[in-house]
Amino acid sequence: MKKIILSAMAVLAFTITNAQEVKFGVKVGGNVSSLNVNGGEIGDIGVLRFNSIVGVQAGGFAEIKVASNFAIQPEVLFSTEGSEFGFEGTDAKINLSYVNVPVMAKYFASEKISLQVGPQIGFLVGAKGKMGDDSTDIKDSFKSINFGVNFGLGYDINEKVLIDFRYNLGLSNIAEEEFMGGDSKMKSSAFSLALGYKF
Repeated sequence: MKKIILSAMAVLAFTITNAQEVKFGVKVGGNVSSLNVNGGEIGDIGVLRFNSIVGVQAGGFAEIKVASNFAIQPEVLFSTEGSEFGFEGTDAKINLSYVNVPVMAKYFASEKISLQVGPQIGFLVGAKGKMGDDSTDIKDSFKSINFGVNFGLGYDINEKVLIDFRYNLGLSNIAEEEFMGGDSKMKSSAFSLALGYKF
């Protein structure tokens, strides 16, 4: 893991050094996320029904132009994610908070439209389980890092304002074995829409 992060930092530093133009910005938006469990079971709870929930995201980014129609865009985003679920007639919710670091490759199909793809690493900063009016800290039940890949579409309204639409596909099991039970695995996914401003 350490080698991967150091290699990514070296590549990013080289990209910035050879960049034609670098712009910094901020973005804010919302997401619709869900948790997916293979087998539909968590421990001894039994079969669960998972539903999507609405969350928020906000943070900063750097758009590094390396060619007239190509850019690299690293970001740091705070994001709230999770799922609602039900069993035995009881509604419950898992709320997860991440600091996500996507690095997007942006190909400008036109002056305003960009096609985007790139990896993402998420660092868990909080996890709450809610059932009725009761809320419990369940951070120890989830892994501290979540790997995924993003696919997106961007639209530059003008030189300053942009819109990004993305789908994040989680690739790693985010729950600890004692929380899941058996061979079940939990992965995340999310659709997001964000409004950005470049300085």
